[in-house]
Amino acid sequence: MTVPIPQEQNISDQVLPRHTSIAPEPSSTVTPIVSNTAAGVVIGLTGRPLPTFRAPAPLATHGPAYVIAMTNQKGGVGKTTTTINLGAALAEAGRRVLMVDMDPQGSLSIGLGVNPDDLGGAKTVYDMLMDSNTSPATDVVMKTSIAGLDLLPANIQLSAAELRLAGEVAREYALDRAFESVRPNYDYILIDCQPSLGLLTVNALTAADGVVIPMECEFFALRGVEMLRETITKVKERLNSRLTIAGVLPTMVDARTLHTRETIQAVLDAFGESVFHTTISRTVKFPETTKAGVSIIEQAPNSPGAINYRNLAWELVARLESQGSVTK
Repeated sequence: MTVPIPQEQNISDQVLPRHTSIAPEPSSTVTPIVSNTAAGVVIGLTGRPLPTFRAPAPLATHGPAYVIAMTNQKGGVGKTTTTINLGAALAEAGRRVLMVDMDPQGSLSIGLGVNPDDLGGAKTVYDMLMDSNTSPATDVVMKTSIAGLDLLPANIQLSAAELRLAGEVAREYALDRAFESVRPNYDYILIDCQPSLGLLTVNALTAADGVVIPMECEFFALRGVEMLRETITKVKERLNSRLTIAGVLPTMVDARTLHTRETIQAVLDAFGESVFHTTISRTVKFPETTKAGVSIIEQAPNSPGAINYRNLAWELVARLESQGSVTK
């Protein structure tokens, strides 16, 4: 099946404010990158009729949090970029969001303006995992520049956690136990996992309600996602019965290439309606925002990348609300 090549569309000329948690007007809509057929039906890059997603309605109360593990054992597929910008878009929509850095490289912390090398005297995810009684998550939480978005930071010390946890009883539940003190305070908890299927990632899957799988649109990435699905199935059967695939997200999309379109179709064949309608296109803005330690929602709110992630946030909320997984 040939998927139509999309054309870029902007939602508005209005510049959104930086560092805000105020949701866009509920009547607003975001139109992703799409193509119009001769019949007038809007077709997305995934080849399906495209819904229009509206800004989430404001919440009267917050919590308990829906926990999402951002997972793919292949590196360089946009996990951290997606975690940062999805979190920022959810916070912009009035949701309280906690970001969790479960990668010893500290990429999420860096992307939110926190230097892991400066965390020597501060508590991190490592301390929380080792003893959530003496170092509860509430003591580890750091504020970010985005209103409504907080961070549990990590540094290279986290690399020792797998070795230390290996001999512990119920070692797969360390992160889930640590979330008990913060889950009531947030609407979403986003876990940025390391590019492996080790014990840290298993902890994230055991603590999660859903998994979002960012995947680069190329053949080897698709093979890796199949392996990840097997791991998710085992965790669901043995450790966490509530775990589901919240969505598969095509990233680094270049719709001009046949290979990209064929890969997206293969993902759709494999995962069906779990694949998001929203896709994330390549843009030079992402490396620039990472270097600046801010989200693209803050730095370039009307850019195609910001529109993509804002639309992803709205689609995710709509999907989870329709399933009854989160409070409307």
